Amino acid sequence: MLRWSARRNRIPILWAETSCISIPVQQRFVVSRARRWQGSFCHGCRWPWLGLVLFFLLLGQVVQGQGLSTNLPPPLPDEKMVLPPSVPDPLEPLNRVFWGFNRGLMTGVIKPTSVVYRFVVVKPVRTAVGNFGRNLTYPGRLINNLLQEKWVGARDESWRFVCNTTVGVLGFRDVATRWKIPKSDADFGQTFGQWGWRPVCYLMLPVFGPSNERDTVGLAADTAANPLLYISPYEFVAGDPLTWLGPYSYFTYADMYNNLSDTVDEYVRFSRAEMDPYSEIQYAWTFARANRVANYRVKGTSDPASLETIQTIFFTFKDPAFPNQGRTRSALIPTTGRRLAFTYWLQPEPAPVVYVVPGLGSHRLSPSSLALAELVYKHGYSVVCVSSPFNFEFMEHAATAPLPAYLPVDGHDLHVALTAIDQRLSGMYPGRLGARALLGDSMGAFDALYLAGTAATNAAPLLKFDRFVAISPPVRLLAGVARLDEYYRAPLNWPAAERANNLENVFLKVAELSKTTLTPQTTLPFDAIESKFLIGLNFRLVLRDMIYSSQRRHNQGVLDHSLWKIRRHPAYQEILQYSYQDYFDKFVIPWYQQQGLGDGVAAKVAQADDLRTYATGLAANPRVRIILNQNDFLLSAPDLDWLHATFGPDQLRAFPSGGHLGNLSNHIVQQAIVDALADLPATPAHF
Repeated sequence: MLRWSARRNRIPILWAETSCISIPVQQRFVVSRARRWQGSFCHGCRWPWLGLVLFFLLLGQVVQGQGLSTNLPPPLPDEKMVLPPSVPDPLEPLNRVFWGFNRGLMTGVIKPTSVVYRFVVVKPVRTAVGNFGRNLTYPGRLINNLLQEKWVGARDESWRFVCNTTVGVLGFRDVATRWKIPKSDADFGQTFGQWGWRPVCYLMLPVFGPSNERDTVGLAADTAANPLLYISPYEFVAGDPLTWLGPYSYFTYADMYNNLSDTVDEYVRFSRAEMDPYSEIQYAWTFARANRVANYRVKGTSDPASLETIQTIFFTFKDPAFPNQGRTRSALIPTTGRRLAFTYWLQPEPAPVVYVVPGLGSHRLSPSSLALAELVYKHGYSVVCVSSPFNFEFMEHAATAPLPAYLPVDGHDLHVALTAIDQRLSGMYPGRLGARALLGDSMGAFDALYLAGTAATNAAPLLKFDRFVAISPPVRLLAGVARLDEYYRAPLNWPAAERANNLENVFLKVAELSKTTLTPQTTLPFDAIESKFLIGLNFRLVLRDMIYSSQRRHNQGVLDHSLWKIRRHPAYQEILQYSYQDYFDKFVIPWYQQQGLGDGVAAKVAQADDLRTYATGLAANPRVRIILNQNDFLLSAPDLDWLHATFGPDQLRAFPSGGHLGNLSNHIVQQAIVDALADLPATPAHF
């Protein structure tokens, strides 16, 4: 799912408007453990839209569904959820071309050269250069604060300029921040918005990234307000284009590169981990640049379980260098003939190996996957991360069925993939791989328990595991996804006349929160409907990607719109109207009927997607360890009773609160995860 902003995960975005660009971007929505996604590319301002995007991305890695029983809850009302509209994107095909260019530039040029740049130019110098660049663009911020009648902001920016220019030695040192003088970023795009200009055309600019017609004009005005444009050692000659711009104006681009060098790795991870990062950015941009103030008043009662679930945003890797210490390779999957990528961190000496499978739709490079990998690696284990069987990467390279949802097929595909990866690593590092453990969270835990429950019937050459660790597993897949549908439709409980404004205010609150520093002690300003909706929306976006990816590979003729890669908006709008229940009824069940599953396909799928079906094998497997929260909204009272009855106190650790994975940042929970892996032998017991 998505998390707010990950503690030191930064996500660079490829755009910085000609003014100063400061980019501490932390991954995922708004915070990281103690920090937050601060994406500032343009105008020297933070980019809350990135926080908004990552917030959804993180939550999406966190809540993984339960299951349906054969007795589904009553159908949801026919009334459709209507999300607030984004800025229109009539030029989507062209914008996607520019997005591809920007991604290629970041991946193929900025990322490799930044390795050398960071080695030569140490961090304190890079920070000083960024401070100097921002200080130079003070005139533009002053003008726009005044034009927007932000008198206090104009005063603060003036004091910052004076302090940093004098005591801070021309702005190389940011003493104003140390003295707690607040920033007041402002640009011409914001000014035009305050004056009433509502954008009508989304644009993806080459190099500068997401924008619209209003902010593009604002970018030109911001460029004109840059004082470096007017400083030149030579005379202006109208007939000589080489004299039109002063040479010092190019420092802006050097400053842009300087700041991008520290965030490019996160940008690349973001672009690889999302099936369609363009669409996430395009929607979030609407609220990041809305120029509207959120109402933080919580109108209804809060829901502890869903609010605690959202706190998964605080669980991310701590060492910013850790992701780059991993190596990414691929293994040939014999059942598909395609290669599946995996990322691994190997201990220098022989050690047990932990395979990490993340939650519903999550990628191996998601912050939650990397956080689990770091936690385990720092305690002496080698680690391998793979993508969820519900993620586009796994679906397109390792899945034998186009539609994930039938556990016997999905679980077998995962087992085959892990076996192929293990064989590849064993060949690359003979004698280095010790006992094997499988660790999954949420839907990954569901998969792990399925493999544990069927371990006795697994024949060679399938990989044998010495330990199965399941963190917050659902028990019944269909009941769980029904709950996610219910959460997505939670705003239907608002009066119809208030619904549109309330929904828009939820997004505005998320965008505003992305500009602040959040901690696990922060009380999030969401009532029960809002917190449930945010979780449901994250999973609806996961479902959108699942349906789009599956129908691109095997079109069942259910969708009315074409599945063009370069113009996806119409198809996405249609897919978003499909619930998880629709996914099973209209896609999964018909597919398995065609595959000859026999009569009563729906009942067979429901039974197969229920861990209680494998109770005998699970109860007989002493290598299973489970960590869960008693108030996990994906676990009903009967589910909890069954888990406690099936697994003894030496196998199951239950915490009283935390929602669904919401307490993973707690050191006690992290220690429980490490303890669940204890006593693994240095050599595998089952080889």
